[in-house]
Amino acid sequence: MNKNTITTKPHYPILDGLRGVAALIVVAFHIFEAHATSFLDQVINHGYLAVDFFFLLSGFVIGYAYDDRWDKMSIGNFFKRRLIRLQPMVIMGMIIGALLFYFQGSTVLWPKLMDVPVWKMLLTMVIGFTLIPLPPSLDIRGWAELHPLNGPGWSLFYEYIANILYGLFVRKFSKTALSILVFISGCALIHLAVTSPNGYLVGGWSLNAEHMHIGFARMMYPFFAGVLLFRMGKLIQVKNAFFWSSLLVIIALAMPRIGGSEHIWYNGIYDSAIVIFYFPLVIFIAASGEIKSKFSARVCNFFGDISYPIYITHYPIIYIYTAWAVDNKIKFSEAYPVSILTFLSCVALAYATLKLYDIPVRKWINKKLS
Repeated sequence: MNKNTITTKPHYPILDGLRGVAALIVVAFHIFEAHATSFLDQVINHGYLAVDFFFLLSGFVIGYAYDDRWDKMSIGNFFKRRLIRLQPMVIMGMIIGALLFYFQGSTVLWPKLMDVPVWKMLLTMVIGFTLIPLPPSLDIRGWAELHPLNGPGWSLFYEYIANILYGLFVRKFSKTALSILVFISGCALIHLAVTSPNGYLVGGWSLNAEHMHIGFARMMYPFFAGVLLFRMGKLIQVKNAFFWSSLLVIIALAMPRIGGSEHIWYNGIYDSAIVIFYFPLVIFIAASGEIKSKFSARVCNFFGDISYPIYITHYPIIYIYTAWAVDNKIKFSEAYPVSILTFLSCVALAYATLKLYDIPVRKWINKKLS
C-alpha cells in the first residue's frame, strides 16, 4: 500500500464530546479569572488542568489512530496529517488575535499596548503562524507570552513537540520502555506541582527556563501516559459513560483551592493526583462507553467539533473582556450579563470558523495533496 494513503479510523464519540466539555470549561475559567484577586479565590479553581487533560486525551487518541499503522505510513505522512489537522486553526487564531488586538487596550494590564506599531503586531502574527516562540523583543502585550496575540498557542507548541517525539522515537518504545518514560515523567510532574511557589501546575507560556520546565513537565507525563493507556487499556462496558465522565471532569476542574494560603503544597498534591490517576480513569470510562441515543450522538458530535476551534480562538475575546473587567473594577455579580454574552460569542466564533474555514480548508488541502 502507498505509505501516503491511509484511511481514517472511526472516532471515539464520547472522547470527542468530553474534549468539548473541557474546552467550554476553559472559556468559563478564563472569564472568572478576570474577576479573581489571586489564585486562591479563582472560581472554577482548577480549570487550568484542562490543558493537562487535553494532553492526556491527545496521547490516547494518537496511540489509537497511529500505533498500528507504521507499516503503511511514513513519518512524513504522519507529520503532514498532524499539520493538516492542527495548523489551519493555529493560523486562524493568530489572525483573530491580530484583528482584535487594538480593542484590548488596558490602562491597568497592558498600558503600552495601544502604542505598538502595526508592523510589529503583524510581524508577531506571521511568526505566530509557525508557532515558533517569540523572543522578549517581540512581547507586544507585556505578559511575556510565547504568542501574545493568542496566549493558548503555547500549548499547541508543546503539542507539536509531543507529536514529534512520538513520531520519531516513542512510537517504537515497548510497553516497558514507555512505562519507564511515563513513570519518570510522572515523578517530574509531582515534583513540579509540590515545589511550585504557588502549589499548582500553571505555566509554560513564556520563553524562559522556568516556564520551559513547566511546559515540558505538563506535556511529557499526560501525553505519553495517554499513549500508554491506549496500549494497556482493556475496555469494559460503562453505561451512561458520557454523563459520568463529563461530571467527573467538571468536578475536578471546578474543585475549590486545596489547602489555602497556609498549606500551598496541598494543592500541588491535588493537581498531581488528578493528572496522574484521575484523568486516566476518566478517559478509560469515556472510551469504554457507547452512544445509543441520537441526541447524545449529536451532543458529542457538536462538542467534539467545536472543542479545538473554541480553545484556539476564544482568548482574543477573553483579552477584551479581561481588560474591561479589570480597568473598571467590575465584580462578576455585576458583569454576568456581559460574561454570558462573552461565553456565547466564543462559542459562536468557534462554530463559524469551524464551518466557514477549518473544514473547507482541510478538505481543500487534503484534495490537493491526495
